[in-house]
Amino acid sequence: MLTVEKANLHYGAAQALRGISLKAEMGKITCVLGRNGVGKSSLLRAVTGQHPLSSGSVSFNGVALNGMAPYSRAKQGIGYVPQGREIFPLLTVKENLESGYAPLKRAERSIPDDIFSLFPVLQTMLGRRGGDLSGGQQQQLAIGRALVTRPKILVLDEPTEGIQPSIIKDIGRAIKYLRDSTGMAILLVEQYLDFCRELADHVYIMDRGEIVHEGPAETLDTPEARRHLTV
Repeated sequence: MLTVEKANLHYGAAQALRGISLKAEMGKITCVLGRNGVGKSSLLRAVTGQHPLSSGSVSFNGVALNGMAPYSRAKQGIGYVPQGREIFPLLTVKENLESGYAPLKRAERSIPDDIFSLFPVLQTMLGRRGGDLSGGQQQQLAIGRALVTRPKILVLDEPTEGIQPSIIKDIGRAIKYLRDSTGMAILLVEQYLDFCRELADHVYIMDRGEIVHEGPAETLDTPEARRHLTV
């Protein structure tokens, strides 16, 4: 289980997170929703070690992560799919996937077959440069790269952003498969309400750096939840 307790995060004088507490359990999809600029990506930066907390704590399976570098968190089993994908455009698809070897022991350095089962297009494009792929294919590559690290929790920052509907469905099926077949935890930041409603076991809604709603996915249809999500 990933646990965030009373997390505060600042960028200089600006406070992005205000006393955030949440949990992402193994074998469940936890979705964090909210409008633009409410702190969702800052929350993931705190979880993955991209930006330090001002106060509060992050722990995973009982191990305190505060002060731990991002690569050390990857070794603990945290796989990260950043917003904007951030694949290496001049490396081939195969080389991008192999960049996920970094936190692994030498004997574990292979590309799991599951990645090509989930995203068959990647296998047909192993020799193509990452920058030549479509946006949807790059998103599949970014998820595949994270899976190469053998994560215990997969952290995704808006994986549907700018993606065509057919690939959104493929990504949704992949996320469900990973939850159901491997029991890994999924922490998903998203703005696409229908995507979260279909996938999530538990939801949090953020506004102005705070959690303003928490509950099962069915609660997304309540007036209170919709009030925080409408523009």
